Amino acid sequence: MARGSSAGYDRHITIFSPEGRLYQVEYAFKAIKTSGLTSVGVRGADSCVVLTQRKVPDKLYDPESVTNMYAITPNIGLVMTGIVPDARASVKKLREEAAKFKFNNGYDIPVSYLAKRAADTAQVYTQHANMRPLGIAMIIIGIDVEGEKKVPQLFRCDPAGYYVGYKATSAGAKEQEANNFLEKRFKPPAGSNVAVDPKLSHDDTVQLALACLQNVLGADLKANDIEACVVRHDNLAFTRLSADELETQLTALAERDDDIAGRD
Repeated sequence: MARGSSAGYDRHITIFSPEGRLYQVEYAFKAIKTSGLTSVGVRGADSCVVLTQRKVPDKLYDPESVTNMYAITPNIGLVMTGIVPDARASVKKLREEAAKFKFNNGYDIPVSYLAKRAADTAQVYTQHANMRPLGIAMIIIGIDVEGEKKVPQLFRCDPAGYYVGYKATSAGAKEQEANNFLEKRFKPPAGSNVAVDPKLSHDDTVQLALACLQNVLGADLKANDIEACVVRHDNLAFTRLSADELETQLTALAERDDDIAGRD
């Protein structure tokens, strides 16, 4: 069998190639990128936002039934990018996990623990020959209440079972381009190795996510082409932004870009 190719090593999920690769897991990552959607998540000082493209694949579908945004608890939600049936099955399990945690402990599940449980489940799916990895990436947002403190949280979990907190992240077809755009926004100042953590307001957070998606798609966004959900200090609920609210944010973003262009 030739090295450097799958050469049959992709027939079983639990078999490593001579190079130490698990091809079935890599195929799961490819499934996310071939979904045709790009999702973005941004954490601000007092809010978090998740944003994704809205595509209705068939004219006969009811558009209201097509979504990639899911609430896990009233205050925690996520955007799924990838294979929709895998996403819905995972959402069901995460809702059960959150309900079980609250029943046993008497308080809502922390966002970081929910992300850990999602990652644990994804990782188990890479260990057994009678399973396959889930072809989804999830970006989870929420606000943890710690006494008087309210801490925005943003986590991403992938098919390999890796999860970590982010200031901003993306998933999907244009993931690399979106991450490059976001990295420039959080780029360390000259002579420093520490990335900046700007204190973004709610409007700035939403507009940064919109600017990122608009930049990587190379076209002006319309409110009906995207869906966005937010959590805020003054409203902890996982809330979907209406078309009017999105249109307001897109208009503000365009005006801000015009101002910058005018100064240049």
